[in-house]
Amino acid sequence: MDWQSVLLLLAVAAAAGWVDAVVGGGGLILVPALLLGLPGLPPVTALGTNKVASICGTTTAAITYARRTKIDWRVAGPAAGSAVVFAGLGAVTASSIPVDWFRPAIMVLLLGVLAFVVLKPSFGVTVKAADPTARRRAVAVVVAGVAIAFYDGVFGPGTGTFLIITFTALLGLDFVSSSATAKILNAGTNLGALVVFAAGGHVLWWLGLSMAVCNIVGARFGARTALKRGAGFVRMALVVVVVGMVIRLAVQYFG
Repeated sequence: MDWQSVLLLLAVAAAAGWVDAVVGGGGLILVPALLLGLPGLPPVTALGTNKVASICGTTTAAITYARRTKIDWRVAGPAAGSAVVFAGLGAVTASSIPVDWFRPAIMVLLLGVLAFVVLKPSFGVTVKAADPTARRRAVAVVVAGVAIAFYDGVFGPGTGTFLIITFTALLGLDFVSSSATAKILNAGTNLGALVVFAAGGHVLWWLGLSMAVCNIVGARFGARTALKRGAGFVRMALVVVVVGMVIRLAVQYFG
């Protein structure tokens, strides 16, 4: 692998860290870059190497958010714990489930998210005054810590976005608070998946750790940008990233 390719991957890792910290979707940038930069690299190894960078970036973003934003640990704690387990289970099955099974469904879900966000301008920008009920918190834990976590271990693109929408819809949070909670969950899913990928020898450690440094820098700037610019900026970034993810998945599926 030549040094130009390495430098390009490091730059992409920094950009992916910024995007992931704001609205999620960094994996949809970094995984294809790995596959293009290292022709012949098995997809499962690309996913595993990506997790090394991602766990460092999401942890950095989670810490940055937690220092400035109120986190509902009644949801974040249990969901992050279960996310480690279910993301690991998803990673176990990653090599046996064809990714083409996911792309059409994920495109439909993302288009639904896009329509919902665009048609409801107040969604994620204003905060509901009422404290979420215990039932809503329990549903959020199951959806985020089980279903989305498993998906992240198997495939991954759009995980952060789905988490943000889940927390905004079920807990009445604004996009910034939802993104903060999502990063805590994302750190858990990345950890569970990474343990499985590493145990199977599907990680290029030297490259993953190098990208992790750049991913941390991008994640730190991304979290600070979201905190400084507010929910309106995150909403705009969410729309842009979702459109990009839909186009990317459509090209992969139909092209």
